[in-house]
Amino acid sequence: MSDEEQSTGPLLAVEDLHVEFRSRGRSVQAVNGLSYTLDEGETLAILGESGSGKSVGAQAVMGILDTPPAHVTKGSVRFRGTELLGLPEKKRRDYRGAKISMIFQDALSALNPVHRVGDQIAEMLIVHRKSSRGEARKRAIDLMDRVRIPSAASRVNDFPHQFSGGMRQRVMIAMALALEPDVLIADEPTTALDVTVQAQIMKLLAELQEEMRMGLILITHDLGVVADVADRIALMYAGRVVEEAWVEDLYARPAHPYAEGLLASVPRIDVRDRSLTPIKGSPPNLAAIPSGCPFHPRCPRARDRCSTEVPELRLLQAGEGAPDRSGARSGAPSPHRSACHYAEEVSGGR
Repeated sequence: MSDEEQSTGPLLAVEDLHVEFRSRGRSVQAVNGLSYTLDEGETLAILGESGSGKSVGAQAVMGILDTPPAHVTKGSVRFRGTELLGLPEKKRRDYRGAKISMIFQDALSALNPVHRVGDQIAEMLIVHRKSSRGEARKRAIDLMDRVRIPSAASRVNDFPHQFSGGMRQRVMIAMALALEPDVLIADEPTTALDVTVQAQIMKLLAELQEEMRMGLILITHDLGVVADVADRIALMYAGRVVEEAWVEDLYARPAHPYAEGLLASVPRIDVRDRSLTPIKGSPPNLAAIPSGCPFHPRCPRARDRCSTEVPELRLLQAGEGAPDRSGARSGAPSPHRSACHYAEEVSGGR
């Protein structure tokens, strides 16, 4: 680790990040003040409906947005205290893949269909580590073994279309881990996979994250996927975080009406004869985000103030420390934050 990366702060800190897309005189605010932190060995789930800015925010952190039309207009992305935004592209490549890596949601599209999977994994090592082709190929086989692809040595020469959806996703994980990054961003890693394969992929990610002590950012819209693997949840709406809490605390005491609505729309096996309650309406048009709280047109608790004043993401309670799988609490308290004018009324009424 270089001197410039020495830091006692979080592993990754994103602060007030803004991303807009400009085309034909129009501007779309895809990310509108995104802030979160990630510590070493922690799993942060970033949740939200499609169009909430989850993936665009992750691509901005990675520095892989196409400019134009995308423009990062404001904010900060710090890795171990080093500011990444504004770095020359050559320097940014030193962090991309080696320090912060990403698993994309559609493995079939992300993998090059005309190159063998072993060559695609090996390329990371050849470019970044200057490994010989022989060394890189051997390492590619080791990585395929590590992510539990059967008969890796014989499948290293196969093309992406010769793998099932779950095995292609394992290839993507092997590529992301090739340079042993400190931060792994998994963008909808179980999209289009059946439930059994979803569970296998999530279990694999959790085991690799614990083994390597990586910080893991899990991007998803599925509350069920993160329940057993995440430590904290950052819930996004209209390009910003509207609630942040330990997973157990958000599930038990949602403080934002959006969080409450999402939980009410998820089937539960422990509650009988309970009707699901969908959230009315649709996510906002990001080219014309409503004034005030962007959720107010869909919120059953909205009042006059909600249509004019933008609520800040504010502290509700200091918390009792991180809950482990047994429910015991330990470590430094983590704040429960919510961007709702009336969050105490919502959470206090449950």
